[in-house]
Amino acid sequence: MNSNPLLSSVVRWFRHMTFWKSVFLVLVVAGLYSTVIRFLFGLGAATHLSDSFPWGLWIGFDVLCGVGLAAGGFVVAAAVYVFHLDDYKAIVRPSVLTAFLGYVLVVFALLFDLGRPWNIWHPLVMWNPHSVMFEVAWCVMLYTTVLALEFSPMLFERFKMHKAAHVVHGMIAPLVILGVMLSTLHQSSLGSLYLIIPEKMYPLWYSGNLPFLFFSSAVAVGPAMVTIESFFSSRAFHREIELPILSRLGKVTAVALSIYLVLKVEDIINYRLASYLFTFNLEGVLYWTELVIGVLVPIGLLVSPKVRESKRGLFYSQLLVMIGFVLNRMNVSITSLERHYGSGYFPGPMEIAVTLMIVAVGFGAFAWAAKNLAVFPEEAHAKATAAAESYEVILADNDVELKGMEPSFGMQSK
Repeated sequence: MNSNPLLSSVVRWFRHMTFWKSVFLVLVVAGLYSTVIRFLFGLGAATHLSDSFPWGLWIGFDVLCGVGLAAGGFVVAAAVYVFHLDDYKAIVRPSVLTAFLGYVLVVFALLFDLGRPWNIWHPLVMWNPHSVMFEVAWCVMLYTTVLALEFSPMLFERFKMHKAAHVVHGMIAPLVILGVMLSTLHQSSLGSLYLIIPEKMYPLWYSGNLPFLFFSSAVAVGPAMVTIESFFSSRAFHREIELPILSRLGKVTAVALSIYLVLKVEDIINYRLASYLFTFNLEGVLYWTELVIGVLVPIGLLVSPKVRESKRGLFYSQLLVMIGFVLNRMNVSITSLERHYGSGYFPGPMEIAVTLMIVAVGFGAFAWAAKNLAVFPEEAHAKATAAAESYEVILADNDVELKGMEPSFGMQSK
């Protein structure tokens, strides 16, 4: 009896239930329930948002953090295909996969926050080139398309569509250059969204340098996410971590963080923020927390060769970078505005459930891709070698057949 392959996979998944699979299942079920409530009864029933505080967790974390945390794709791809640093080729595919999943999930998360999500296509035909949000929308759509093309060879190889994979490989360099341009535009433009509300933001976070701060912090956190992903995947799939490559990426993070720190110090001087800096209210404490945890400590750790050459040292250093990055985006999008509106905002249970579901789906999708596609270099090399060997066997067989036909040709000529 022929069984359904999809049904068999689901049954096998439940049969081999583990703790993390149980956590994944709970998060997805809670998120789906919250999704039903949000789309049946609206934002008011599912969130703690209001007319005076319309952007919360789904924008601050799911979009601002999600886009930045996916920056590893353009950083690593640019290093390999633009600057020809071939040593980083070993981590291009997992970096592109992480970025592609990140952007797809950002678009998915945005549907929850839009009052009328079915109108998400409007920027395609209703142009407003003077709007920063219009530019962000177009850049995110185009860069997601670029990432889909960069990711596509993994699928083509899986289904033995070698000609299609060869075509995409031939256009990878211009795709990466386009991707770098688009990433530079929208990573910085996310900061530009807040330039129009100087009177509403707490002074510690408002700055004319916001576009540069957002871009430099994205460049810093991109390698950090690549390192964290490599660490977890090495443990989950029992493969050796690419320590020499990730150690060099640690230097990139340290340099980008140093530039970010210089811009922060410049703001403190130019905007005369010393009085706010040493006022230990909630904003002051959170500002120092993100600066110390996410910038000062990681710089001090990553400039040390001993830390960079240690798996755990490198992992925890880059983990601090990621935590500091998330704190900064949440502070800019939420903490900096709370005092102006005179009321605090804390996400509701359904907002948190949807966000955790999106994160869980991202982990699950990466795990599936890592198991079924040639994501890691040794797998890609093995598949390419097998394809080449099979091609050589076919040629050899054809050659034998032709040689076997030669006598008959001779007899016919006689």
